[in-house]
Amino acid sequence: MDKYNSSYYNTYSGYGELERMLMPDESIIWKGAPKKSAYVINASMKMAPIALIWLLFDGVFIANFIGAGELIGGMALILIPFFALHLTPVWIWLFNMLTASKRWKNTEYAVTNKRILIRNGLVGYQYETIYYTDIANVSLRVGVIDKMLGVGDIYLATKVTGVSGTKTTSPAILDIEDPQRVTSIVQGTVMNIQTDIHYPNAYRPENNPGYNTQYNPQYQYHEDN
Repeated sequence: MDKYNSSYYNTYSGYGELERMLMPDESIIWKGAPKKSAYVINASMKMAPIALIWLLFDGVFIANFIGAGELIGGMALILIPFFALHLTPVWIWLFNMLTASKRWKNTEYAVTNKRILIRNGLVGYQYETIYYTDIANVSLRVGVIDKMLGVGDIYLATKVTGVSGTKTTSPAILDIEDPQRVTSIVQGTVMNIQTDIHYPNAYRPENNPGYNTQYNPQYQYHEDN
């Protein structure tokens, strides 16, 4: 399948965890990891506004209680556990910020000729597989910080039908450099795979007047005709 191994895709060598998951007839088109600075900064910024407002709000009350001496003695047994629990958004934000570097080390992405593989995790690894047949849409998002650091996020809208119904998810390839090119690779591969499934090469005529046609308003259907 030479069309999947074109030099345009700039596949680089290197054997790692994702390579061990490849099937015998599977090859990598693109492989990459988040840019560390972008990944850490974005992880630190996530929930930061809410956490800081929450901390400021609780800080005012804590300062008033300290000034009134109510955090000393019997009231401390009630107020300290209350504020420790009430500051949960702040603890979550601090946890995400302090563990961002470790999670970055465990994050890796691979686009193959059969699927998309995502590896992430904090202590152990978590692997996610996205098959091209399940992808309904591919979108690129580049925020202000992303633009400054030359990265972007690719979101893969998927619909998987199971026993419990249709499940919609949005797995993402986060904080990667040259996101426009990678988005083009993913979109092109999705189109190739889905086209091969719905219209196999063996059934494609050499001359197909219905392919790559342009819209012509004179042939538009009108219900009143």
